[in-house]
Amino acid sequence: MNLPVEGNVMDLAKFGAAIGAGVVAIGAGLGIGRIGASANEGIARQPEAAGDIRGGSIILAALIEGVALFAVVVTLLIALK
Repeated sequence: MNLPVEGNVMDLAKFGAAIGAGVVAIGAGLGIGRIGASANEGIARQPEAAGDIRGGSIILAALIEGVALFAVVVTLLIALK
């Protein structure tokens, strides 16, 4: 049974961190795109509620960006360990 040497384990950790950062970026982009599409549709259906919809969508987009930034920082910590 071959046990992985230290170099191989670190290479796999860096590869996993890179994949994780990519998945986070794609997920955040999809989430914010979906928020924008839904907000535009909601404003088109009820123009009088445009201010409320816009404010809510900005808050949701900021929360998604915060989670994405946190995830990227975690993957960088793994990659630089």
